[in-house]
Amino acid sequence: MTGRQQQGGKVSLITGASRGIGRALALTLARDGGTVVVNYKKNAELAEKVVGEIEELGGRGFAVRADVETVEGVRSLFDAVAEKAGRLDAFVSNAAAAAFKNIVDVKPHHLDRSYAMNLRPFVLGAQEAVKLMDRGGRIVALSSYGSIRAYPTYAALGAMKAAIEAWVRYMAVEFAPYRINVNAVNGGLIDSDSLEFFYGVPGMPEMESVLEKIPAGRPGSVQEVADTVAFLLGEGAGYITGQTLVVDGGLSVVAPPYFADAGPELALPPRPRRDA
Repeated sequence: MTGRQQQGGKVSLITGASRGIGRALALTLARDGGTVVVNYKKNAELAEKVVGEIEELGGRGFAVRADVETVEGVRSLFDAVAEKAGRLDAFVSNAAAAAFKNIVDVKPHHLDRSYAMNLRPFVLGAQEAVKLMDRGGRIVALSSYGSIRAYPTYAALGAMKAAIEAWVRYMAVEFAPYRINVNAVNGGLIDSDSLEFFYGVPGMPEMESVLEKIPAGRPGSVQEVADTVAFLLGEGAGYITGQTLVVDGGLSVVAPPYFADAGPELALPPRPRRDA
């Protein structure tokens, strides 16, 4: 797609939008008729497929290949948005990656990549987004419950997610005069390729043993996370900024001894009925 997009409708940029939560969000936003910028790193065919799906749903879209792990990649991504769309209404920092290792096995290059792939693109991207949000806007970062809880092999990524949530609070204050809201969405166990990969790490407990501890009794879906992000990007969230919304089926609020492990004497009763 060449030339600038029409100025009607919102322009949203999603990093890592060719699959998973990013794709689900892109298709959700497409239904509102805006323009969605689909950022991807390698798979052009997959990204263009998402663009096609966006257009089938009544939205407009274009794909931009940019490796946000590099400073140059972040800049080239926003240069493309400026050239093709001319402005920006929403920036969603979704792309993420890290090595899953115990802390004693984390090497300097693992730390460097965790920073370069997760935290730096969000901060640099937010700086660039502000320049294009001449009418105000929304910034949302994807986090995970590893930012507030500790579990095996997740330290390198969880610490970066915690840092992202801290940056969200600072950005919310500094960007408020620009009429830009900044928030995060903290996902629990979400049914995605990333979840399958994580629970495939040798020695990791069986996923089912964790799912039974979740009050909701199941993993979340990428659509449920996407819907939460879309809410924060919408008009109904105009007075929400500096916050992290948790989407985890209640996982982060339970602690041992777990309800799921209690004996029959402590089994939770059926839902009370008015006619009982």
